[in-house]
Amino acid sequence: MSLPPRAVLVHRATELNELVARHGTRQQAGFFLQTRGRDLAELDERHEAQQKALAAVSSAVPLDWRRAVVERADLDRFVFGPEDVVVAVGQDGLVANVAKYLDGQPVIGINPEPARNPGVLVPHEPEAAADLLRAQHVEERTMVVAGTDDGQRLLALNEVYVGHRTHQSARYRLASPEGLEERQSSSGLLVGTGTGSTGWCRSAWQERHSRLALPGPLDPALCWFVREAWPSPATGTSYTEGVLAARDHLTVTAEADLVVFGDGIEADALTITWGQRLDITVAETRLRLVR
Repeated sequence: MSLPPRAVLVHRATELNELVARHGTRQQAGFFLQTRGRDLAELDERHEAQQKALAAVSSAVPLDWRRAVVERADLDRFVFGPEDVVVAVGQDGLVANVAKYLDGQPVIGINPEPARNPGVLVPHEPEAAADLLRAQHVEERTMVVAGTDDGQRLLALNEVYVGHRTHQSARYRLASPEGLEERQSSSGLLVGTGTGSTGWCRSAWQERHSRLALPGPLDPALCWFVREAWPSPATGTSYTEGVLAARDHLTVTAEADLVVFGDGIEADALTITWGQRLDITVAETRLRLVR
């Protein structure tokens, strides 16, 4: 017998929650802000906006559906099912945070603060939740996957970063799909999707005045940029950007201990050591974003 759908409400702790948790009590949190010329009013307003949005979405879930609530910090321990409909209530980045843990489940992005959040991935108002929960129209956005030669795998919606755990130089050998290979020492490597091309990858693209045509969110392609490659007798700077088509792979062979994380979530990272190989390509999994 098939299970009824489950609405999974995903949110992150508000700044008010985090501040009170850090200082122990609301009064102590207020005192801390006062010493810096601020008060709790702004944080109260933002906290209230999120709570109202969560309440509106929760009340819109059909009575015959199951439901669950999960904070962003617990996503790596939450088990999503194939019958889930995920509702991300918060900033655009929350959708990227949850996307890496999904396998085709539809995602609804709810924006509790339209005046603060651009709404690229959370375009909907809380009041629209009832119709969206039964919506059929989804937009399939390209994702990026990084896989190691020992079977580890990391999925991301915006970008994958490969680099040193601290601010030291990352040392590796880079091999492009065209068969070009170069030993490099840099501040790390970014490989991003069309969705990520509006964020960190776009910053790298703009800074170097690149002429690359960045992919769109639905394009089955990736862009990649090497950050601050260093020329030396042993390392080069000839291959520092490019575009990967659907079946292309960018291969990184570590010549130092490196970390690999996606969408800025450093706590959920892979580690590769000397001689280990990492292949980065377009993922078969897509983010199914309800429009």
